[in-house]
Amino acid sequence: MHRLNPFFARIGYDRAAKIILPFEDVGKKLVFDCRLCGQCILHYTGMTCPMTCPKNLRNGPCGGVRLNGHCEVKPEMRCVWLDAYERSQKMPIWGRELLTEQPPVNWQLHGTSSWINLLKGVDRRLRVVSK
Repeated sequence: MHRLNPFFARIGYDRAAKIILPFEDVGKKLVFDCRLCGQCILHYTGMTCPMTCPKNLRNGPCGGVRLNGHCEVKPEMRCVWLDAYERSQKMPIWGRELLTEQPPVNWQLHGTSSWINLLKGVDRRLRVVSK
C-alpha cells in the first residue's frame, strides 16, 4: 500500500480528487496532451499519451501507419505509436515497458484523476509483459 493512501482515505478520495484533478488535468494536458482517461499509462508508452490515437489504441499501432509515419485516420498527424516507440528507446529504465500488454480502457474512469484511481486501486487490471 502506498504511504499516502491512508491520508487520502482519511480525507476522502472524492474530496482529494476535487483538489488534485484540476492540476493533473492542466499539467498533463500541457505536457503530454493528456485526454484524462483515468488510467494513465504514460510511463509504459515513452511518456506519449496513447489516447491521442484517433482509434484509442493502447497496445500499439493499427497497421494503417503510412510510409511517412503518419496516421491513416488523420494524415496530418504523426502516428502516436511511432512517437511512443522512439521515446521509449530513450528511457533506459522503462524502455521495455512498451511491450507490456494493456487492458482495455475502462470508460467509466474517463474524466477522473488517474492519480486518485491509482491510490484507490481502481485502475489496476492484469498487465502481461511480452517476452
